[in-house]
Amino acid sequence: MFRLSEKGRNIREMFDAIAPRYDLLNRLLSLGIDRRWRTRAVSQLAIPPGGRVLDVATGTGDVALEIAFRTDPSVKIVGLDLTPGMLVVGKGKIAATRHRDRITLVSCPCEAIPHPDATFDGVTIAFGIRNVVDREAGLKEMFRVLKPGGRAVILEFSTPSNPFFRAIYHFYFHRILPLLGGLLSKRSAYSYLPDSVSKFPDRAAFKAMMAAAGFTGLYHRDLTFGIATIYVGDRPA
Repeated sequence: MFRLSEKGRNIREMFDAIAPRYDLLNRLLSLGIDRRWRTRAVSQLAIPPGGRVLDVATGTGDVALEIAFRTDPSVKIVGLDLTPGMLVVGKGKIAATRHRDRITLVSCPCEAIPHPDATFDGVTIAFGIRNVVDREAGLKEMFRVLKPGGRAVILEFSTPSNPFFRAIYHFYFHRILPLLGGLLSKRSAYSYLPDSVSKFPDRAAFKAMMAAAGFTGLYHRDLTFGIATIYVGDRPA
């Protein structure tokens, strides 16, 4: 049985605390752009009728719902998250949609996915891989549960490469965002966000981590001047 580290427990408690206002703050602090990013990420999948998709770090279910919206009604989706508070909010959102019978939510860490090998046609994770304590183990688990020929799509914050835009981004991310987040929710969580992004590997290093986990056909696409990046990798057929 997988046991969370102290860091993992702290991350879970932090997201539990901000779960009630998580969606509101996402929309406000990103000016709604986060929705477009998720749509772009899901568009990288090609799920056949009757297929299955795993959304890791599903949070309140935004990506799981986007997958349901953009795939055949016969496709089933599993949303997995470490944080029970996020899943409580997600269950309410999903129950209010026509996709409620297609999406199942499960509470567990990315490093210990409770599904057999080669179960899913696609695996996604949006803004969650940087919070996985053992990132290498998490990537290997995502690879393990993919069917041969399946695809993993990872959406994560990045640091813009343009020096001028990077300066503006850093000012907003490190000064404005924690202040606004603190007014409506827990300031420490919105101070953690820029810190965790700054410590995340650069694009080449992260793709090398994906390759080490077994993924092939790797590529990335920057979004909105490099604020976010989509990483795509396949399990060889």
